[in-house]
Amino acid sequence: MRPLSVLACALLLAACAREPAPEAGAPAGTPAVGDAVEDRAVGPLVAEMSLTDAGAGLAAGSFSSEALVQAYLDRIEAMDRGGPALNSVIELNPDALADARALDAERQSGQVRGPLHGIPVLIKDNIDAVGMANSAGSLAMAGNRPARDAFIVERLRAAGAVILGKTNLSEWANFRSTRSSSGWSSRGGQTRNAYVLDRNPCGSSAGTGTAIAASLATVGVGTETDGSIICPSAVNGLVGLKPTVGLVSRGGIIPISVSQDTAGPMGRSVADVAALLNVLAAVDAADPAAAAAQGRIPADYTTGLTADAVRGKRFGVLRQAMGFNPDVDAALERAIASLRAGGAEVVDVEVATWRQWGGDELEVLLYEFKDGLNAYLAAADGEHASLEALIAWNSAHAAEAMPHFGQELFEQAQAKGPLTEPAYVAARDRARRLAGEQGLLATMDKHGLDAVIAPSTSPAWPTDHVNGDHFSGAGYGIAAVAGTPSVTVPSGEVRGLPVGVVFMGRAYSEAELLGYAYAYEQATRARKPPMFIPTLPY
Repeated sequence: MRPLSVLACALLLAACAREPAPEAGAPAGTPAVGDAVEDRAVGPLVAEMSLTDAGAGLAAGSFSSEALVQAYLDRIEAMDRGGPALNSVIELNPDALADARALDAERQSGQVRGPLHGIPVLIKDNIDAVGMANSAGSLAMAGNRPARDAFIVERLRAAGAVILGKTNLSEWANFRSTRSSSGWSSRGGQTRNAYVLDRNPCGSSAGTGTAIAASLATVGVGTETDGSIICPSAVNGLVGLKPTVGLVSRGGIIPISVSQDTAGPMGRSVADVAALLNVLAAVDAADPAAAAAQGRIPADYTTGLTADAVRGKRFGVLRQAMGFNPDVDAALERAIASLRAGGAEVVDVEVATWRQWGGDELEVLLYEFKDGLNAYLAAADGEHASLEALIAWNSAHAAEAMPHFGQELFEQAQAKGPLTEPAYVAARDRARRLAGEQGLLATMDKHGLDAVIAPSTSPAWPTDHVNGDHFSGAGYGIAAVAGTPSVTVPSGEVRGLPVGVVFMGRAYSEAELLGYAYAYEQATRARKPPMFIPTLPY
């Protein structure tokens, strides 16, 4: 009888968590989940509400930004703190309601800043935002309160977005230990997967993935070094875009790698992700990778979102990234069939340098983490002045800071020298060349491809604080090391666990990739809202 009781719990949680769609035979005009309407007793119905619907509701006066923010705050209290206890939001912005009221006043006076005016956004807890701590999930950094916003937060506020709060993450963006559990931090605890609660949300943007899947904000911002936008998006049934390195500023973000780090948008639809990218993408003169983006940022990433965007395009299937799960392979085969039905040509390809960059990538990250973190800490002028000081603090507070795993990656990074060392320079150049020029880009050139597709990652694994994460396979790594863009889109479910397909392309091809992703999304409608199932009966 256990499977029945599990199902009953799941249905009860879902009923409490989501506004119901209209039943068959309901009167015309009955709102479905996500419609931009307001129940005067409880406020806007925000479950599954798109950015477009939220904007339309605000423009029509169906509800105010203040009411929208309050509705999300209420949902966070019910879903994140109570109910299924997702534990995805690490801190709320104490000024969120006041900011919303100010934006409502602007709207009433005829001033509307754009599509994000009054829209609540959650950002990852490694991004500086005035009024909140920026801790990377670490207890050691709980007192780090930035004096100014990160570049992308400045842009979000200028666009009229309401910063609702910060999301939990894998502590130090999964770069403290080789045995870490994604979605766990010493400051925030363990975030749960929105679809099956005892499954992992993947990292390191775990909190953003779970929170946006559960409709705790309209859209969210994650960060990625290698998979930390794509993986949590895929396992939480989201669309997530990892931009070309330098397209989105890294200023004011706690770093791992100057070669690979980027922030990026996460949402429940391609259209929402494209609209958020319009605000995030901008040349930051202080970012060393940004100069190449000059003149390569479209005026509007949403204009290429058409249902026939894949027609006449040529896609390469990266089967070297397959074979780790037959159900994931089957989902990709269905994606291939959908693309062909949409008028695309799809061919099998192989990357000659497949995964030869792995050892060099780790070497690069260790060097760059020490250099970048020390620079961030020095500028923050906080309690801890260096990586060495953080290692000492963690050791002195091991019971609180390291109850499940250690800090061996911290220690390996601390042992590295400056970025002038020949070993670092050689590893950096070799990794980028093997993944990029001789890898992804060479494959695209050889086969005349518009994009490469692969499984995003495996279905979510059970969270395990003893052994750490159980990754079984993924297709996104080549684009991460190459510094080129990738976007994941839901491609179905494996026993109730979401899986995705990742589209990867050349530098600054975000607009094209979003178009392909949109056409695929519209053809398949593969995403299903989470049901917050406690566990799986198998």
